[in-house]
Amino acid sequence: MAKTPVTFTLNDAETALFVDPGANLNEVLRRGAGDLTTKHGCGQGTCGACTVLIDGVPHLSCLTLAETVERRRIDTAGGLAGGPNLHALQTAFMEGFAAQCGFCTAGMLMAAKGLLDANPNPTRDEVAEAISGNLCRCTGYEPIIDAILTAAARMQGRAV
Repeated sequence: MAKTPVTFTLNDAETALFVDPGANLNEVLRRGAGDLTTKHGCGQGTCGACTVLIDGVPHLSCLTLAETVERRRIDTAGGLAGGPNLHALQTAFMEGFAAQCGFCTAGMLMAAKGLLDANPNPTRDEVAEAISGNLCRCTGYEPIIDAILTAAARMQGRAV
């Protein structure tokens, strides 16, 4: 089968690759584009470790066909930091010990970024709902929710 050309924006960089028909976005990001911040978890859409933003909306990259991202914007955890400066979510996760083993962290960060971009001042319940598709076996979710709320407050200029 002939490979299909796909062009998309990956973390502000125009990216053009040839992809195998039926290849999922997770595989293409990791192997083709070299973005290893997008984790390969279950490969079945149940763990959320592979969450990326497609045009600002969280998607599971393991369930997304790479061919469907033509001319779309893909954001991954690898693009969160602005140069040497961490994103407010990354800082809050680090300070609040919201990452234990770290396997879920990239997906959690992207689900959280999608939420905060759409709703800069979410409630605790809205945060819990936004990350409900992301499995974490270490933290019990409370430090993650707290970190997201801390980042939201800082991004709004509110004291924490």
